[in-house]
Amino acid sequence: MTEEPLTGLSEEEAQRALAQWGANELPSPGRRGLARIAAETLREPMFMLLLAAAGLYLFLGSLGEGVFLLLGACATITLVVFQEARSERALSALRDLAQPHARVVRDGVQQKLASRDVAPGDIMLVGEGDRICADAVLIAGDILSVDESSLTGESAPVSKRLAQRGEVFAKAHAPTHEASPLLFSGTLVVRGQAVARVTHTGVRSALGQIGRSLGEIDQQPTPLQQAAGKLVGLLGLFALAFCAVVVLAFGIIRGDWVGGALAGITTAIALVPEEFPMVLAVFLALGAWRLATHKVLVRRSAVIETLGGATVLCVDKTGTLTQNHMRLVRVWTKTGVAEVDAALGDEGRALVACAALASSVRPIDPMDRGIHEAATAVGLAVAAGEIEQSWPLRPETMAVTQLWRNGEERVAAAKGAPEAVFRLCGLGAAAIARLHEVIEVFAKDGLRVLGVAKWRGATFPETPENARFEFVGLIGFLDPLREDVPGALEEARSAGIQVIMITGDHPATALAIASAAGIDVAVGVMTGAALAELPFPSLRQHLRQGRVFARIAPDQKLLIVEALRANGEVVAMTGDGVNDAPALEAAHIGIAMGRKGTDVAREAADLVLLDDGFASIVGGVRMGRRIFANLRKALIYITAIHVPIAGLALLPILLGLPQFLFPMHVVLLELAIDPTCALAFEGERSSKEAMRRPPRKPDEALFGPRQLSIAALQGLVILGGVLALYLYAVTNLTVEQARGAAFIALVVANLTLALVDAVGEEGRILDPERRIYWVIAAALVAVLAMVVASPWLAGIFHLAAPSFQYLLLAVSAGLVSGAWHWPLRRLGAFGRRA
Repeated sequence: MTEEPLTGLSEEEAQRALAQWGANELPSPGRRGLARIAAETLREPMFMLLLAAAGLYLFLGSLGEGVFLLLGACATITLVVFQEARSERALSALRDLAQPHARVVRDGVQQKLASRDVAPGDIMLVGEGDRICADAVLIAGDILSVDESSLTGESAPVSKRLAQRGEVFAKAHAPTHEASPLLFSGTLVVRGQAVARVTHTGVRSALGQIGRSLGEIDQQPTPLQQAAGKLVGLLGLFALAFCAVVVLAFGIIRGDWVGGALAGITTAIALVPEEFPMVLAVFLALGAWRLATHKVLVRRSAVIETLGGATVLCVDKTGTLTQNHMRLVRVWTKTGVAEVDAALGDEGRALVACAALASSVRPIDPMDRGIHEAATAVGLAVAAGEIEQSWPLRPETMAVTQLWRNGEERVAAAKGAPEAVFRLCGLGAAAIARLHEVIEVFAKDGLRVLGVAKWRGATFPETPENARFEFVGLIGFLDPLREDVPGALEEARSAGIQVIMITGDHPATALAIASAAGIDVAVGVMTGAALAELPFPSLRQHLRQGRVFARIAPDQKLLIVEALRANGEVVAMTGDGVNDAPALEAAHIGIAMGRKGTDVAREAADLVLLDDGFASIVGGVRMGRRIFANLRKALIYITAIHVPIAGLALLPILLGLPQFLFPMHVVLLELAIDPTCALAFEGERSSKEAMRRPPRKPDEALFGPRQLSIAALQGLVILGGVLALYLYAVTNLTVEQARGAAFIALVVANLTLALVDAVGEEGRILDPERRIYWVIAAALVAVLAMVVASPWLAGIFHLAAPSFQYLLLAVSAGLVSGAWHWPLRRLGAFGRRA
């Protein structure tokens, strides 16, 4: 079919079509609204216990206590709903970023749009690795090979022919086994590049009619979330059982069954760390959003737990370390080497013109674009009639051939890997050796080299391999290094992360780029051919030092990943092609390219780089370490603060002392704990030393025995300090005053512990960036002051204001028991890198 200029729809026509037919999207799964979040929250054991306590107080006629607990329960629910809704908004924004895109032509200009904005009548450009986003008719380009298994279940790809003039497709069709020009939404282009006209979108497409949705972000609970959910469930059952024991003990020993019920409920509330699931959900959702602001889109939440622990980054050269803006800068012809500029001679101009004939008319590939830009720069207008047939790049040929017809004459142009073009031309060993010398010089200057060949005649064979081409010359492309790569590599090296460059380029080109970027090239470069001959144990040994791989096939990437994993490394692998999917899935962290990557690679990956840059990968690792560290701090704090709450709810009863904590005390503390974890800890900045430390060990748990021990010790010190104060005060003051002094100490210790745990070993206590914490602390102190100063509120809380002497003692006890480990941490003697 003739390659005629295609203007596509105008923007106005496209908007009219979208208004008529709707967005090109399928009904999305129901998202959690406020009502659903609130309903899920009400089913938590914590809130059932609160409601039970409130009901019991109201039954006993204690209106103030009952109303306060109901208000506290409502406030707690509001906080949880607010945090869950915040997380849901972050996930919704991530879904918007994860929307697939399509290349269309509108007003004669090629554009990249979100697939939901594609309208019936749009001209769509599709190529190998693309997931087709709407039903369409093939009107120009190659004969495509399409995988329709998502609709038919048949794994064998189906060939697609161009539509014939006059063919009309008014209704949506289902896939058939016959060759047709129809493309269907959700199917995958396996081979070829073409132009199609969109016919049906959204629910009117073949995919829409069977109601399936592809490409959703996987936000299933991570292993850590599942473990935390099970832990809270088990602790809930334990708390209820323990509640029954306390009720029985209280009733039998003291004969006060009502007081026993309240004491039991208080103990149960104190024992359930219901913040665990909420904190994990909030941190993972907001962490994914923070990563997105650093150009890293998270497709699977579980990877956030792994990201900060990466020990090896395997990266591609083109577009990741370099700018992926290929400029044709140098050529070689029989007359010698020449730079591509306005003074380029006739032989060089003929070479550029031939390369343009072997390139796409509407170029998408960076090298095709570079060739067209060079042709324009030297004043060439390439026209050779119409394209009769094209043979796209294939692994077995490694060259692109296009056959043009102009009247009775036919011209074929081929470009590709020099070795492939040499075979097409049937060059002898001596000629190839001379050309390899030229290629080596080009490659050492960091240029990517392609060979170009031409055929002219009346009848072209069935395949390019059967034709005898004439060798025209070599063309060299410069793809400059990204400016931020050397700094990012240095940061990765400081963080103990190895960077391995894997490319399909010439070995000398690979070494030149790796050296310029700052990658260790002392061991040299290993080629795909050498790797194929290397036993697996030897490959594992080479990977302990080797950092540069060239002429690597996609399936060899998988072998490299497997060898690195066998060495105990945590591997992050980048990929952009259809054949990269196995390596991306095998790596601990699969990273797809958002701009130049195929849909297949994106679907197989855990992360998608929105700008394809290496610095974004390093930034993602930095953010991953921050999320991991802050989440660990929050979990230590939650565990630590529940130790004194549970202990103070139970120990005074066992020691025969007046009951210290009542449900309203625990509610007030919970109202401070929840936002502190979800807001203050989550917003903590990254440590200055975060990227100067080696990665954590692969088997190091987020919250393991070490963290549990630290939390237990912190909690036990607070428990000891507050309980000692209560024991001392209850012998010298009234029970209400003793309770007031001890409760003040507990609140101060809680706030102090939260601040010290959030700060870590190197932060400043009075950092102005920590505004959220100070707002929470000020609010809690204000509420505590009102409770102590107001006789009505003091009566509800069963406490009274202590004397000034005991007030100072309570504040001092809270500060010391909450912050005793901070000086030791600053000196590196306690909990460093907890």
